[in-house]
Amino acid sequence: MAGGKLTPRQKMINLMYLVFIAMLAMNVSKEVISAFGLMNEKFEDSNTSSVVTNASLLTSLDQKAAEAKGEFALAAATSHKVEAITKDFYSYIGALKAQSVKGFEIDAATGKLPYESMDRGDNIDDWFTGDGYAAKGNEIIAKIEKYKSDIKVALGTDKKYADVISEIEKKFDVSDVKNKEGIKEKYLAYHFKGFPAIATAAKLSAWQNDIQKTEADVYSRALGKAALSTASYSNYQAIVVLDKNAYFQGEPVTGKVVLGRYDENTKPTSVTGAKLDPSTGQAKIALTAGGVGEQNISGQFTFIEDGKTIPLKFEGKYVVVPRPNSATISADKMNVVYRGVVNPISVSFAGVADNQVIANAPGLSSAGKPGKYNMSPGSGTEATISVTGTLPNGDKVTDKKTFRIKGIPSPTGTIRGEIGIVKGPKSNLEIATIGANLLDFDFEVGLDVVGFNLKITGQPTVVVTGNKLNAQCKQVLSRAGKGDQVTISEIKTKLAGAGSYLLPRTAPVIFEIQ
Repeated sequence: MAGGKLTPRQKMINLMYLVFIAMLAMNVSKEVISAFGLMNEKFEDSNTSSVVTNASLLTSLDQKAAEAKGEFALAAATSHKVEAITKDFYSYIGALKAQSVKGFEIDAATGKLPYESMDRGDNIDDWFTGDGYAAKGNEIIAKIEKYKSDIKVALGTDKKYADVISEIEKKFDVSDVKNKEGIKEKYLAYHFKGFPAIATAAKLSAWQNDIQKTEADVYSRALGKAALSTASYSNYQAIVVLDKNAYFQGEPVTGKVVLGRYDENTKPTSVTGAKLDPSTGQAKIALTAGGVGEQNISGQFTFIEDGKTIPLKFEGKYVVVPRPNSATISADKMNVVYRGVVNPISVSFAGVADNQVIANAPGLSSAGKPGKYNMSPGSGTEATISVTGTLPNGDKVTDKKTFRIKGIPSPTGTIRGEIGIVKGPKSNLEIATIGANLLDFDFEVGLDVVGFNLKITGQPTVVVTGNKLNAQCKQVLSRAGKGDQVTISEIKTKLAGAGSYLLPRTAPVIFEIQ
């Protein structure tokens, strides 16, 4: 639109187009305008309530000053100074708010301003001139600065009010503000210039709310400061309060040091969680330690103050560690698990509850109870079990142990369940079952014989599939006489349910014919 020579008519069209765009940019939806109105209502309701509450706080402080004098009288004097400063500034902001809504009539039916029609903000045009402040704008800035200065003088250097002063400085900082384009604007221009009238009113109501909060904060601190100053420090003692009453080696010891007052006149009417000594008013704890881990102590004092029941809860923590009742003894060279069987494993961590201990290793699974596991090792020669325990404070402790993996030892062949040299008539052998047994092996396992060789001196060896003599064995056996020995060897044994996995060579068994 700016290039080349334009006719007067085209220039006028372009100007109207720019004005139209500006009007669109300034257009604010009726919903947003109404939202500002609702915000203003909320602030005004809160302000009305705060005025009443602050008056009540000041009355209470005056009553304390009349009764106790001393620090309460000084606190009341400070509070009244703040009250006068607050009242003056609050009223001034109220006048600005009245200016911002001038010309808009309250609806008699609803009692509300016509929010949706309050989309212009020319009522406060006299605050500004160009990019700066007019006389009215400078007056407002001066009033804000005076309010902050007067509050600081009234509160002095007392550290009890330091955060109040800091909050005032933050909320009423009138420094220039960078807009979204990064350009600095005057404080009032950034917050009010060109805004709808109802938005300006809502912002000013928010200021009034901040003023009332500051007044309330001063009264509360003044009352608390005076009460603290009237207490005698001779009744206080520094008390170390640790976060818990047991710690592991290397664990950070945390807690706090507090001032506690011993006052025989401060006696609760009742107490739960402890035993009350009526002569001293002290509560004594007597209980039986619970399960291993961190435990809580809690209860409540009950006091009577001004005819009202005042509950005061207390809580603390202690840590229970297991009582030593057995020694942990292990044979360093006998840390063995066997392949092919389920090895029961018990895992624990001293000072940690079993349900806070987790063990991991290939082939390791839970046995259904805390601290109990089953180990079924796979290939390899070693298995390492890693253990993680969670301490009461959430810290983790770890450890690990390595076990050698060994195969199941060689079994011994059996005839009728007997080992060595078994004696009997040929008829007993013909119907006997060839079996195998693991001698001195602590695991209960099922063994299946799936084949063997039968040999009688002077006769050919018979290879058998299964665990009983076949027809060929019986034919060879028929030619044997008393005193002959039948050797059952090359016995093939496997674990029940272990598929085709065969155990190491099974020792032979001999049958002597009688």
